[in-house]
Amino acid sequence: MLDPRLLRAFVAIADSGSFTAAADRLHMTQSTMSQQIARLEEAVGRPLVDRAARPVRLTVTGERLLGHARRILTLQTEAMTLAAEMSGTTSVRIGMPDDIATPEMARAFAAFTRRHKEARLDVTTGLRSDLTRRYRSGELDIVVLKEDTPSPDSWASFVEPIAWFTASDAPLGQSDPAPLVTFPQGGLYRDAMFERLERKSRRWYVAFTSASLRNVLMAVEAGLGLSLLPIDATKGWRVAQVDDIGPEPPVVASLYAWERTGIVGELAHEVLDILKRHFQRP
Repeated sequence: MLDPRLLRAFVAIADSGSFTAAADRLHMTQSTMSQQIARLEEAVGRPLVDRAARPVRLTVTGERLLGHARRILTLQTEAMTLAAEMSGTTSVRIGMPDDIATPEMARAFAAFTRRHKEARLDVTTGLRSDLTRRYRSGELDIVVLKEDTPSPDSWASFVEPIAWFTASDAPLGQSDPAPLVTFPQGGLYRDAMFERLERKSRRWYVAFTSASLRNVLMAVEAGLGLSLLPIDATKGWRVAQVDDIGPEPPVVASLYAWERTGIVGELAHEVLDILKRHFQRP
């Protein structure tokens, strides 16, 4: 291994043509400069500098080494700069349902990272059961959960109306048994769907399952089955509300965060503001 300090002395001599000038450039004595070149020559095994020449010249081996020495020093500088760079070194872990990860939320995240270069946002979308488990175990710093009732440590909760939906052009409200489009086990609406149909003595079967809200909506729109969904999430989709099953009690969207200060607390407050605007829309 070639010591970068020795290479830096070697390059300084090559550039200046003088031990004295190179020593001045690197703020060291001439004797120290001579010792460093001697150590480098010992490591290489051959002379690198013709000390008798005026100005000092490199030997053939020294000329061959010079380009490599410059590249090694450049790479070391780049590595040190990279190691000192703080951008993206502080992870903020966020979890939320698909329908909460809106373009407005993404724009807020982008603005936040422009203000805080050190922040790296790790966003997870998924089902309530998984997000709850990961938040309670400390794997997530901020989480938005769809749930029946909020826990005491929630920052705020917002009522979200839900209803049954079917395809607009192929209604399945009276189908027997009723085909269902659901989230996987652990999804908030899945058990509610089963419980509601059984209370109404309706037969049912699961026709389609996906962890993605978008995939669920596409399946309902395509006529694969009925589903229980947030009313706001169905806007823009070719689906129609099913009236014969009955009204459903709303769920709540709750915000949780472990910190109220620092960059986690700041981002949590921004998420809270977006949730307020989202759930206050008509």
